[in-house]
Formats: sequence, C-alpha cells, structure tokens
Amino acid sequence: MTTAPQKHRVDFGAGRKPIRLGGHVSGIVNTRAVLLILASAIGCILATIAAIMLGDYPVPIGQIIPILSGTDLGFATTVVLEWRLPRAVAAIVFGSALGISGAIFQSVTRNALGSPDIIGFNAGAFTGAIISIGFLGGSQATTTLLALAGGGAAAFLVYALAFRRGVSGPRFVVIGIAVSMALIALNTLLVLRMEQQVATAAMTWGQGDLENIRWREVAPMCAILAVISMLAGMLSSRMRQLELGDEAASAIAVRIEPARLALIAVGVALTATVTSVCGPIAFIALAAPHLARLVAGSAGTSLTSAAAVGALLLSTCDFAAQHLLPVDIPVGVVTVVIGGGYLLWLITWTLRRTRV
Repeated sequence: MTTAPQKHRVDFGAGRKPIRLGGHVSGIVNTRAVLLILASAIGCILATIAAIMLGDYPVPIGQIIPILSGTDLGFATTVVLEWRLPRAVAAIVFGSALGISGAIFQSVTRNALGSPDIIGFNAGAFTGAIISIGFLGGSQATTTLLALAGGGAAAFLVYALAFRRGVSGPRFVVIGIAVSMALIALNTLLVLRMEQQVATAAMTWGQGDLENIRWREVAPMCAILAVISMLAGMLSSRMRQLELGDEAASAIAVRIEPARLALIAVGVALTATVTSVCGPIAFIALAAPHLARLVAGSAGTSLTSAAAVGALLLSTCDFAAQHLLPVDIPVGVVTVVIGGGYLLWLITWTLRRTRV
C-alpha cells in the first residue's frame, strides 16, 4: 500500500506569508506588520477628526468634509484649517519622524534604550534652540539650524567618546546618558542667564508643545522631514546589515563606520528638526520602535512600522493633552508621564531577559 506524497510546507514564521504577484515576482509579507500599519493609520485618522471637532468652539462632524473640500463656512473654516488641522498634521508627521529616529538609534546601538531622548541628542538640539531663542532673536531659520547643529554636536561627542576600535552599543548608550545629563545642566544654566520673560518662554517651549503650530511651520518642516525620511529608507538595508553585528556585516563587505555615521546623521537630523519646531518631545522615539517590534513579532526594526506607531502615539497623546485633562498642557508632559511608566517596564523587562 502506497501513500500519496505529502507536500513540504515551509514555516516562514509567525505572521509571515508568502505572496506571488505573477511570473517570477514573489516575496514574504509580515501580515502582522501590515495590520499594525493599517490600525495605526486608522487611529491617526480618528484622533485627527476628534481633535478637529472638539474644543472651545465645537465643529460638527457634518461640517468637516465640506470645509476640507473647500467650502467656506466662516469662522468654523478658520478654526479647522488654520488652527486645528496644522496641529493634527504636525502630530502625525513629527510622531513619524521621531519613530524613525528611534528605530535608527535602537538598530545602531542594538539596544532598546538607544533613543535620541535618552542618549543626549534631544538635549543637544534643545541647547542649540535655547541659544537661538534666548540670545539670537529666535527666528525659525536660526532655531532650526542651531537645533541641528546642537544635535549633531551631541552626536559627534557621544560617538567620539564611545569609539574604541568601533562602537559598542552598551557603551554608546551609557556615554550618551552621561552627555545628556551634562547638557541638561548646561541648558538650565543658559535659561538662568536669560531675562525672566524669555526664560519662561524657553522653558515652556522646552516641555514639547504643539499648541502654536501653524502652516508656516508645518509646511516647510514636512518637506524637510520627508526628504530626510527618504534618506533613512535608502539606508535601511545598511541598518539591517549592521543589526547582524560588526563582524557579520564586515563579512558581507559593509563599510561599518561610514554606514553607522550616515545612519546617526539621519537620525539626528530627524529629531533635531522636530525639536527646532516644537521642543523636545520625550519617549516617542523610545517607545514606538519597541512597540512596533513587539506587535509585529519581528526581530529587526522596521522603519515603516516605527513611523506608524510613532504617529499614532503622538496623535493620541496630543489629543489627551488638549481634551482629556482639566487644563490644556504641553504634549511633552503627557509623553513624559506615560513614557516614565513605559521606561520602568522596559528596563525591568530587559533585565529579566538578560537575567541580570
């Protein structure tokens, strides 16, 4: 008696399915990652609609589509298009940029704590912005340039101090935390030397706030962040290769330090650009890539998934800052409160995994 031959089935991993587009074009899709991106997009849309509708001047949902289509409904149009929509768009775009930046640094350091707000790059960008606001008049162009310069200087300092025949992820993170503490002290000293009114404005801005965001800030920053994000996408293959470790990456002819420096430069540019507009917003860059990996069930860090989760986190946190508390507060305060608990859980989870 003979049995029919059984087809050999290949296990592609949880949530991964092969697809064939016809001919010789095929691939493997992480369905969990796709669902995560779709769910994040839906969440961002819902948060945006709710943020547009609610406030001291409620706008009925029936008026939103006509307004967005170009119908002039008077003051309601001004409220939606000039005041609330720029802030909602900024939350999505800036959250995406922070998510990508966090994914880059966690990949480069191969450490879940490798985030620009933890290892000093946000603080460096804030230093540049404080110098612009407090001593140079605080124009948008000057603030952006000095924030980029401050973030870049902090990154260079951390990289130089961490370099010992290459860069070790744990050493990079520890030195970054030390540099961050020093920069926070420097920022406090700079603020204390300002006039009271300017210092108050600088400290309020330093909490991370989207309240006064308008199209004049959002439009150019969206264009800049889109270009930088495209560069990040172009470097994503190098990021994947570096995740294998320096020895494995060298074995496949990857130039380790130039690739690492290029990724760090892109990551710093993303977080510094966001910081120059709305101040340092903490923990989005830390949480978004890690949550994306957990939900998608992937070993590596996906820039697209991290961007989607970052957009959702900042959109929902900004909505909470506006409407779920007795008074309006900067969104950075909400992210710090939520992120503090998340960081505590992440450290505990990391220690348990490593059995320290």
